[in-house]
Amino acid sequence: MSDAAFNFQTLNPDMILDALWDVGIRVESGLTALNSYENRVYQFADDDKRRYVAKFYRPQRWQSEQINEEHQFALDLQADEVPVAAPLVLQGKTLQIHAGFCFAVFPSLGGRQYETDNEEQMEWVGRFLGRIHQTGRKALFKHRPLMGLEEYLYQPRQVLEQTSLVPAKLKAALLQTIDKLSATLQQRWHHAWQPLRLHGDCHPGNILWRDGPLFVDLDDARNGPAVQDLWMLINGDRQEQRIQWNILLEAYSEFSDFDINELSLIEPLRAMRMVYYLAWVVRRWQDPAFPRAFPWMTDEDFWRRQISLFTEQEKLLQEPPLQLTPQF
Repeated sequence: MSDAAFNFQTLNPDMILDALWDVGIRVESGLTALNSYENRVYQFADDDKRRYVAKFYRPQRWQSEQINEEHQFALDLQADEVPVAAPLVLQGKTLQIHAGFCFAVFPSLGGRQYETDNEEQMEWVGRFLGRIHQTGRKALFKHRPLMGLEEYLYQPRQVLEQTSLVPAKLKAALLQTIDKLSATLQQRWHHAWQPLRLHGDCHPGNILWRDGPLFVDLDDARNGPAVQDLWMLINGDRQEQRIQWNILLEAYSEFSDFDINELSLIEPLRAMRMVYYLAWVVRRWQDPAFPRAFPWMTDEDFWRRQISLFTEQEKLLQEPPLQLTPQF
């Protein structure tokens, strides 16, 4: 069965309760589904009123060795006193298996939304990202992939070519636009960077605020350039971006060196994410949660906008990369 055909319909509440019981946790109340499309995540309380989160991984996405690497990275960060949501060790391991589903249990850690326009919070985040990367540089993932064009551009392009979600009369235009974007992107993407273990998906939604930042969801952790964990925190026009980059990197550099040349990867990484995201939704379309969450994927106007966005991004790739006067 391909991952495109898989959904979580067999993961019912009784199965979840049984899985948790098998690792010694009795659910007393809750079992509330949290917002997650890739996996299935539930919050609950046990009979001692302790609150937990159980994460059931989408089958066939990651192998057990890759999930264990995610867990070990979280534990390494926790050992280095980085505020991160790390899985609990239950019965001697963090990765559990029940009825074919891999899952893990985490403590329930609440928090407020990270404020993207709060310079003090950005400084905190910068310092802790420096510490995350300090830990990330100690070793590379052996089983998780290296971020690159194959996974984030070439394979997604094939998915979009084969899907019936793209209206037939727009598919040729979409693919031509992606191919033009790809040609420019290949000229801008370079490997003059040192890979390290990354959070991988460090956007503001994966940072909670609890008297400081708390980093959650290492599901997309992989090897890649440091800038991947930084660029999604920046917004606004070029001048606003320069101010934010200086704040972020000055704080980051208290714990990790940053290669300023990696700033040239920002727009390539943005372009790769745009193509990858569309293909990700297409791959998951047979999961009933996706048509409900992304109904606009069947609209012609949506795909026309994507063509326009890819065209605009291709032009951005041709512009000189962001330049900073180092203050760090």
